[in-house]
Amino acid sequence: MNEQQKNKVGISGLVDTHAHLCDTSFDGDLTAVLDRASAAGVSSIIAVGETLEDGEKNLAMAREYAQVQPAAGLYPTHLDPSAAQEVITFIERERDHLVAIGEVGLDFWAVKEEREREVQREIFAMFIEMGKKRDLPLNVHSRSAGRHTIKLLLEKGATKVQLHAFDGKASTALPAVEAGYFFSIPPSIVRSRQKQKLVKNLPLSCLLLETDSPVLGPTPGERNEPANALVSLRAISEIKKLPQEAVMEAVLENTRRLYGCP
Repeated sequence: MNEQQKNKVGISGLVDTHAHLCDTSFDGDLTAVLDRASAAGVSSIIAVGETLEDGEKNLAMAREYAQVQPAAGLYPTHLDPSAAQEVITFIERERDHLVAIGEVGLDFWAVKEEREREVQREIFAMFIEMGKKRDLPLNVHSRSAGRHTIKLLLEKGATKVQLHAFDGKASTALPAVEAGYFFSIPPSIVRSRQKQKLVKNLPLSCLLLETDSPVLGPTPGERNEPANALVSLRAISEIKKLPQEAVMEAVLENTRRLYGCP
């Protein structure tokens, strides 16, 4: 039974706040993917990018599909300040058509050398400044670098922040919670003790839904889709011991606080 079939009346208007719709795995059936998302109650999807080309593709998709809300960013393993500047120029030009800067951030799992990590920090700082300048939320990657990412965000005075698929401890996340940042939960929570502990220990007032499609789905090896944001909702409901409708209302309010009404 898929998410479309399992959805119940009353679950609607959900926002998948982090998905890679520009991934080539969606090129052949994007319309069907979006239809399944709608049927599962997901009415809006923030499409993040890893390169300039992704940002351009996201904008093109948004012109064709009302569900798609485009973002542009540079994945933190791209250690090229000139490429970052190109993306920043694109964001500057298309600011009125973008809902977020992302994904951007730090990745200390893939990047081990301190010299290269410093380049990551410099590039991330560029995007933080752009977010402040243009009043755009940051959709942030922080793999194996949660503490360092939060520290830099706080030092640079970032105020509108979503930490996607955070892989650290709840104690590491607390300074970000206190700063009013948000944490988005992917469907992989059903198979991740770390994500389950994070949701248990963080307040509902800082949680968002995401899928990170086409990865981080509920089943390893299967293509993830925005419809699976409903899986995240159900998992949060079970862990928090709250009705799904209450969780839905809370995450929608959290999404509005960060993004307005994407």
